[in-house]
Amino acid sequence: MDPLLVITNAEAGTADEERLGAALGVLRAHASVEVASTSRPGELDGVLHRAGSRRIVVVGGDGSLHAVIAALHRRRDLERAVLGLIPLGTGNDFARGTGLPLDPEEAAQVVVHGVAKPMDLVVDEVGEIVVNSVHAGAGAEASRRGSIWKDRLGSVGVGRVNLGRVGYPIGAALTAIDPPTVRVRVEVDGQVVCDVDEPVLMVAVGNGRSVGGGTDLIPEAEPRDGLLDVLVSRSTGPLARWLYGFRLGFASHHERDDVTYLRGERVSVSGGPFWCSADGELYGPERHRTWHVESAAYRLMLPSGA
Repeated sequence: MDPLLVITNAEAGTADEERLGAALGVLRAHASVEVASTSRPGELDGVLHRAGSRRIVVVGGDGSLHAVIAALHRRRDLERAVLGLIPLGTGNDFARGTGLPLDPEEAAQVVVHGVAKPMDLVVDEVGEIVVNSVHAGAGAEASRRGSIWKDRLGSVGVGRVNLGRVGYPIGAALTAIDPPTVRVRVEVDGQVVCDVDEPVLMVAVGNGRSVGGGTDLIPEAEPRDGLLDVLVSRSTGPLARWLYGFRLGFASHHERDDVTYLRGERVSVSGGPFWCSADGELYGPERHRTWHVESAAYRLMLPSGA
């Protein structure tokens, strides 16, 4: 098969290196493989610049895949790209939503024997991309608070063995106790879904189903249907929030009467201010954001039955 360029995260731990070694053994049995380890955008651009016609295999989670796809998109090389993904991240939510196996060796078999299938991409008004999902409101606030605690606790310990990893659970707990509401106007394909006169718990726009390592926030999303799935939750009262969270665990929250769930090609959110969490990356506060779908923006190696 064609030669492969495998892009890994330079900050991966020893356990990840061992699992990566097993996956590389599968790939090297079928193709010439170069492994490039990157930790900064400049390094990634340099690696992609010399990729040539080689198939690119991303090793990592949603953040790693986002970084590679964003770089290819900026370089205008994404449309002709065929990517492979070996899930070696924390959540691996996009892999879950596409039917990729989470075992690295099995995922490597998909790179070798799978089928290249067209995948949609979410793009905002300034050209930034979202691979899996973006959400505003309670989920983004949990990420924001968690990031603050991660920075505070990251110095407690030695190296990677520190308390920074408990920052996000703390942020989630604080948000559950005191969840924010946002007042925004949401439009889907030009039609108003909600307006600033009604507070909402959260707004989610997705190309993939799950967030946070398997929570199906947008449970009917399909990354190859040419549409964005949009969820608007008005579950703002104490009991409503609890019931929403309870049903979220069973992926039936979108069926509640105070939740709107629909699909479209373009989504606009304005008002706020609000924070956004896109593929785990936090930005804001924002007053206006618009996302649209680009159908079949790239190809990803998937199991033939996926």
